[in-house]
Parts: sequence; structure tokens; C-alpha cells
Amino acid sequence: MRVVSLVPSLTEAVAVSAPGALVACTDWCTHPEGLDVPRIGGTKNPDVAAVAALRPDLVVANEEENRPDDLAALRSAGLEVVVTEIRDLEGALRELDRVLRACGVASRPRWLDEAEAAWASLPSGRPPRRAVVPVWRRPWMVLGRDTFAGDLLARLGVANVYADHPERYPRVPLDELRAAGADLVVLPDEPYRFTADDGPEAFGGLPAALVDGRHLTWYGPSLVRAPQVLGRALDAAVR
Repeated sequence: MRVVSLVPSLTEAVAVSAPGALVACTDWCTHPEGLDVPRIGGTKNPDVAAVAALRPDLVVANEEENRPDDLAALRSAGLEVVVTEIRDLEGALRELDRVLRACGVASRPRWLDEAEAAWASLPSGRPPRRAVVPVWRRPWMVLGRDTFAGDLLARLGVANVYADHPERYPRVPLDELRAAGADLVVLPDEPYRFTADDGPEAFGGLPAALVDGRHLTWYGPSLVRAPQVLGRALDAAVR
């Protein structure tokens, strides 16, 4: 089986679960560390000709991260493309199982069971919070409705103030974000790299949780440790 991945989360899942199957991935695929396969561009601008030249048995993609025109071009080149659609944890676990089976993984990987167990046994006692969750700056964009990251935060007791917004990633002026009634701002380090010096200062002293974007937005082996990593960051913000 020869697989090209156009999604960092799926790259990690395939590389860990089907060693040797991955023949190329995107420039943004940073895990597993030390992954040594050809790079075929970004998630939004893959080199379709380069992918086709590799003659993969399967290309794995995501409806949010990859453009329909690129996926159509890959199919026109005669390639099989599996496209995932993920809005919550259950969907992520289900889609990961589907993708890995398509990649020739005969049985459910142990890490997938461990991820499911980790999220099923969350510790109790964390106080509920209402949060604004920016994902970009200049202009400010935040998590809106039906997002995977929003679902993970909700499981950790953090309600997204914009969870009912009609858009999934709305642009919201900073003054509106400040007046939204949140008692916490959650700042991941991707896609925009928020840091202690770039983000918290915009919210006038509101407690800020700086979180690892991979553990908040990736669906793959990182899900095993995500409850612990995210929980620790959230707890640090409310002290």
C-alpha cells in the first residue's frame, strides 16, 4: 500500500499505524518527528502532478483542510481519494478507523483505543468556563459552531462563547470579543502562533490559557495525551 497524506493529523496516524505505507505528505506534517518522506506542498496548495507521479494507491484528505479543486484534480488523474469530515471527537475516532482500514491496517490500533479511553475517563471537578477561542489575528478569527476543537474544549468544561455562531470560523472585531462575556481566552499556537507576548495582552487581563495547537486541533495519536496536556494548560490559566 502506497499512501499520500494531505493532512498533518492523518499523516501522523498513518505513519504510526502503517509503517512504510506513507510515501509523501505536506510541508506542514511535523509528526511523527523525524518523518523522512517527500513533501508535496501545503494542505491548500499541494503539487498535484508530484502526487500523481508517485502513483499512490490512496490519497487521504480532509474536507476542511484541503480544497475541492485539488481533490477533484487528483481524482481526474486516476487516484483514489478518501476525504474525512470531522466535527467532534466521536467523528474523529470513527473517521480515523475508516482511513486506517483503507490504508491496509488490519486491526484497530492500540493508540486509538487508548485515545478513546482517555477521553472517556476525564477527571471531574474542573470549574466550568466560558471562553473565546481565537485561531487567527489580523483579522481576529475565532472558533464558531461545529468544530472539533470546540468539542474537545467542551468535554474539558470550557464552553465556547461563539459555539452558536452561524459560521464555523467567524471574523469578530476585538471589541466584540472583549464584550462577549467570556471569563477565559484560549490561545492555541496554531494556525496562528499565539504566545505569552502575542495574544493575551489584547484581552485586558482576562485569564489566558496558552495551549498546544496539536493537542487541540489534531485528530490522531496526539489524542491520547490531549486531555492531560490541555487540562494542565487550562488549570494554569485560572490560577
